[in-house]
Amino acid sequence: MYFASRVQAGRMLAAQLAKKYKDEKCAVLALGDGGAMVGAQVAKQLHCVLTLLNSAEIMLPREPKPIAGITAGGVVSYNHGYSTGELDELVSEYYGYIEQEKLSHMHDLNQLVGRGGTVNKSLLKNHNVIVVSDGLQTGFEVDLAAEFLKPVAINKLVVATPFASVPAVDRMHVLADDLYCLNVLHDYFDTDHYYDKQDVPDHETVLETIEHIIANWK
Repeated sequence: MYFASRVQAGRMLAAQLAKKYKDEKCAVLALGDGGAMVGAQVAKQLHCVLTLLNSAEIMLPREPKPIAGITAGGVVSYNHGYSTGELDELVSEYYGYIEQEKLSHMHDLNQLVGRGGTVNKSLLKNHNVIVVSDGLQTGFEVDLAAEFLKPVAINKLVVATPFASVPAVDRMHVLADDLYCLNVLHDYFDTDHYYDKQDVPDHETVLETIEHIIANWK
């Protein structure tokens, strides 16, 4: 399935989520700027807040998959795409490099979020938190979101995405209380490939969308 835009995909997800969560206490946690464009449509439909979890992947030399991910607030999750033995070996071998990358990415992420700061966890407490992505090639971002939410007393963890790979869906089943995926892909290309219109604006505009979401409730 292809989508005209992230706005269209978000409206389709919102229609499905509204059947169950319209009158529930919810908050949307978007994964990245693309996820925020999808999540804005969900937040409008459900009349809830929209927050943004910015993260970065930590890559190792000569490794095709990220070893870990980190948020602006310093939450780290290691990639379950590696076995426990592989992770132990790589972390031991590249410990100093990984620590350096953590600091570098945290600095860059905090520059990126700017005035929006990190997510206010009080907006998520005692809510059904709907984690929204514009596409999940792996379950890695969901792992990071789940790790970020561990200290927060939420009601349910719901994951919603227009499309995801088979491994990502498998991981979502493990981590989420409820999930919504419009299309499961066996051969996942770049996320932008599935949108006719590339409608992710600059980060400043994304932050403005988040700040003004209540005014755009439908």
